[in-house]
Amino acid sequence: MLHSPAMAEEAGMFTVHQTVGSVLCCKCGIPMAPNAANMCVKCLRSEVDITEGLQKHVTIVHCPECDCYLQPPRTWIKAQLESKELLTFCVKRLKNLNKVRLVHAEFIWTEPHSKRIKVKLKVQKEVLNGAILEQSYVVEYVQQEHMCESCSRVQANPDQWVASVQLRQHVSHRRTFFYLEQLILRHGAAASAIKIKQMEQGIDFFFANRSHGVKFVEFVGKVAPVRSRSDKQLVSHDSKSNNYNYKHTFSVEISPICREDLICLPPKVRSSLGNLGPLVICTKVTNSIALFDPFTLRHCFLDTDQYWRYSFKSLHTSRELVEYIVLDIEIISPEVNVGGSRFALADAQVARVSDFGKNDTIFNIKTHLGHLLNPGDYALGYDLYGANSNDDELEKYRGLVIPDAILIKKSYEEKRQKKHAKARPWKLKSLGMEVDDKAKLDQEKVDSEYEQFLKDLEENPEMRLNISLYHNEEYQPSEMASMTDGEDAPSVPLEELLADLELRDGEDEDDSSMRE
Repeated sequence: MLHSPAMAEEAGMFTVHQTVGSVLCCKCGIPMAPNAANMCVKCLRSEVDITEGLQKHVTIVHCPECDCYLQPPRTWIKAQLESKELLTFCVKRLKNLNKVRLVHAEFIWTEPHSKRIKVKLKVQKEVLNGAILEQSYVVEYVQQEHMCESCSRVQANPDQWVASVQLRQHVSHRRTFFYLEQLILRHGAAASAIKIKQMEQGIDFFFANRSHGVKFVEFVGKVAPVRSRSDKQLVSHDSKSNNYNYKHTFSVEISPICREDLICLPPKVRSSLGNLGPLVICTKVTNSIALFDPFTLRHCFLDTDQYWRYSFKSLHTSRELVEYIVLDIEIISPEVNVGGSRFALADAQVARVSDFGKNDTIFNIKTHLGHLLNPGDYALGYDLYGANSNDDELEKYRGLVIPDAILIKKSYEEKRQKKHAKARPWKLKSLGMEVDDKAKLDQEKVDSEYEQFLKDLEENPEMRLNISLYHNEEYQPSEMASMTDGEDAPSVPLEELLADLELRDGEDEDDSSMRE
């Protein structure tokens, strides 16, 4: 019967303790754990160099304009310093690495302007009598600066473009383009653009290949209701080789319908949507338009083809919103969930803030914001009582009772004014755009629209799902601001912010500037 050593000790039996044997190195004679070569590690390394025949110096070609590296014969790979992509590229450039087993690879810091990249590799190989030896060595990569074909063409002639995409929206504000700019940055849709130019009613994107322009037009069509047409112009023709060079232009028009606009639906559109409205609010714009009836709490979606078939416009836009104060409110129906948002129908008494001290005009209206508003709150809405609406679609509805006001959203302006800190703890990136001479608009108007766009991001979490917000390193919260902040003032949670991890050289600037 076999007994384990522990059981033998408990029984008082004599046991022999097992010890790990050691042998003497056949070269230097020091005690060591036995191995197949009967040599210690130092002696084994002195006898065998497993890195012999492996490359220690490699020359790589780098494009300083687009920060790409040449993968022979003609492929250019974009990679930042000390990135996984660059490490993979460097390891793949080594020859005879298949003779050893690669265990680990890491960068060794070098001066950014030294044009040197050092990678420390740890490899293993089977040596004398089956013993496995592990050894580290450093490979030095020398960067040779050479522009890629596309950059050299742009450098020789900056206006040498093949495809141009002209984005336009015929409205009086740029809030759509502020949001579209963030979507383009989030998905890298304009990474292949050689130039971006801000125009009076839109943005122009220039590409070196027609396929890049087509791909960009397809991206815009997935995030906004657009219609587009293309044209081409002959630049040159080689009669001997029968080659033609064209310049392609894509004209893309974005629907003028924007979020929070008040719309009067044409009768044909209304009947196709199950007699929705006719006065509806646009709640969301993607490649379809979400419409919401504030009086019945019904909603529906209008796709791109349906919209451009009738191509109607807004009755009132968000630039015409008027501030109201809620005097009294009474909920008349329970809260419901419509399209992922909560609404509750209510009767409300409101008055225009601008009427204070002038008259006692009070409006009795219905609103879908009964779950948000309380007496004393402020709200933004459309003043239909004092508006002169010259709309052809509205005149088609004879006998339609138009309400005095339609509230769109709760206003937090008074609570924001209590904050002394003007800077936000987050920031957005922006495209590096040139500004056309004709597009140099009133800077105060542009700043005001951009500030309103930032407020919309704070109030609407759904808008923030598709864009990237970054930590603002320059933000320093003040104690007075934290003590006087409004309790219900909307803000962006810190867990939604991303760290700006872009690697920059000391003298180089990032292609994308920052807007706070």
